[in-house]
Amino acid sequence: MSRILALDHGQVRTGVAVSDESGTLATPLGVIDHVESKPGREALLRLIAEQRPARIVVGLPVSLDGREHAQAGRARAFARRLAASIDIPVDLYDERYTSALADRRGGRAARDARAAATLLEDYLRTMSDE
Repeated sequence: MSRILALDHGQVRTGVAVSDESGTLATPLGVIDHVESKPGREALLRLIAEQRPARIVVGLPVSLDGREHAQAGRARAFARRLAASIDIPVDLYDERYTSALADRRGGRAARDARAAATLLEDYLRTMSDE
């Protein structure tokens, strides 16, 4: 497996996490402010160039009953724009409970980065089960 980058997309802050090369560990990297702005987009593209992931996973926020709401539409649109601007596959992945789990686990990294790491851990588990 290769390195995977996870994004917990938000309108104000986007949490970022990355896996190790083996696809076993997820590490919070930090937060990109206003990723939809020109400076935010540039910061994200720099980070992608530095990390060189084989795949990017964008969290898809859905309600507890599985229905999508407005934030899910924004995440889908963000993932489409990102996929169109890079030559790396971009997946969407259900991010239910990631912020709550990140809060419960605690840690020194920013909450959004910890949520991205939680999302990535779940994604990696799912991939290893296939």
